[in-house]
Amino acid sequence: MDIRWVRREGIHLTLKFLGDIEKNTVDNIEAAMGRATQGISRFTLMGEGIGVFPHLRRARVIWTGLSGDVQALMALHRNLESELKSLGFPKEKRPFRGHLTLGRAKGRLDTTTLRQALEGLRDFQTASFSVPSLVLFQSTLRPQGAAYTRLAEAPLVST
Repeated sequence: MDIRWVRREGIHLTLKFLGDIEKNTVDNIEAAMGRATQGISRFTLMGEGIGVFPHLRRARVIWTGLSGDVQALMALHRNLESELKSLGFPKEKRPFRGHLTLGRAKGRLDTTTLRQALEGLRDFQTASFSVPSLVLFQSTLRPQGAAYTRLAEAPLVST
């Protein structure tokens, strides 16, 4: 299978893709992030299961789902969507499906081989990880994969 795997340091959980933004909007986004995190404590998640987007016959993204304190994740997502809407970023029409992208298919993958691989990874699970903050990253696409630059951060409440 021809798959470009995400480097470990590039694995992240996207709550909202903003696209190209002007540098002068970063402060407003950071303030919205701060409001979105109010009242939400640090929480723990883990990767669980393996799936593909958009579907098996046309797999483009290989991902792991999330388990753990998913309710806190969903609350953070709802808060962020609401705060960013007030800045002119439209709410996503598709339902939020928290996941970690593990790889991207380069070309068409053999459906039978992919199905067998996914069945073999049905019980896949990562170690748990802490979510201490909400971060705004700028991604720059390069031939060897995306590079991420931290532009702003809003910490979650310590417990």
